[in-house]
Amino acid sequence: MMKIGVLSLQGAVSEHMHGIEQAGAQAVEIKRVEQLQEIEGIIIPGGESTTIGHLMRLYGFVEALRDFSAQGKPVFGTCAGLIVIAGEIEGQEQKHLQLMDIIVRRNAFGRQVDSFEVDLTFKGIDQSVKGVFIRAPLISSVGPDVEVLAIHHEQIVAARQGHLLVTSFHPELTDDFQLHNYFVKMVEEMRGKSIQHHV
Repeated sequence: MMKIGVLSLQGAVSEHMHGIEQAGAQAVEIKRVEQLQEIEGIIIPGGESTTIGHLMRLYGFVEALRDFSAQGKPVFGTCAGLIVIAGEIEGQEQKHLQLMDIIVRRNAFGRQVDSFEVDLTFKGIDQSVKGVFIRAPLISSVGPDVEVLAIHHEQIVAARQGHLLVTSFHPELTDDFQLHNYFVKMVEEMRGKSIQHHV
């Protein structure tokens, strides 16, 4: 069975693990860098991006996750995970993994009290996808290789660049596992490509 990790430094880890299992893959809680060798894709959950960034530096995950991504292994960032993956963060010097050619704006959808749930049209998924927005960031601009997957009120809230996937919202806080299915399929596709590459 395919193994997909959830970076377990902070955030909605168990909810994402449940989503991965609902999508038919095995979920692995990633607490140490060495565990990255066991998995074929990873989710960076929501939480607090500054805290996650600090803990990633502390435990050596920044270089390790860059290497993981450089091998073409899929990475999915939700909410704070989106900020961690972004190439640039508006109004902030410190960046984190800088994997994806996007600029993000933190807390763009307001404070905790402004949280909301909405049904989104998502490119590549037939039915609408439920998204929970909690102090959510948004993608203010994308590079030429980035595909926009979902828009809410004319703002980009989901995007993909090859093996990288990001959402402003929390798909794991709903009973809708379509995005976990989408990511598991992405991991299968990339695995197929890497096998062909090695043949």
